Amino acid sequence: MKLGNGCTLLLGGARSGKSDLAVKLGQAWDGEVIFAATAEAGDDDMAQRISRHQDDRPSDWGLIEAPLLSAQEVVAVDPGALLIIDCITLLVSNLMHADKTNAQIDEHASILTHALISRPSPTIVISNEVGLGVHPTSELGRRYRGVLGRYNRRLADRAQSSLFVAAGRVTPLHDLEISWS
Repeated sequence: MKLGNGCTLLLGGARSGKSDLAVKLGQAWDGEVIFAATAEAGDDDMAQRISRHQDDRPSDWGLIEAPLLSAQEVVAVDPGALLIIDCITLLVSNLMHADKTNAQIDEHASILTHALISRPSPTIVISNEVGLGVHPTSELGRRYRGVLGRYNRRLADRAQSSLFVAAGRVTPLHDLEISWS
């Protein structure tokens, strides 16, 4: 698979192969690769997951640790570099834990998405699709699912391409054009 310039959104469930695909795409890129990580090691399990992800990436890739990734951080990346963002799922969680309102997170999504689609080089954005599971029982779970769903839709609406990853396999997502004759 070869990507053109523009933003590509990789959506899927946990452990679906999204990050593995992003690494493969990054390794195929001829130029500099910058990896923007939104995860924070809040416990031992997360620290181990972060370590495994680091081990899977080439050591010569640049790294931005950005739990609250901003448009300014995206704009500061070398415009000729491939940018991989892993992941919007944790970014939204981090914004919620930073006591941002739904409206503030929606605004963050709008501003960040604009910065991502404006880059002259490819950008790969990873996020989880959380709308396929059971209905969350808590108010926080329902809020999270709704906020992340809106963020993902905004990215998909503006991305050059969106890919669904499941069991390590990729399905392109297409916009359905409806017309009445």
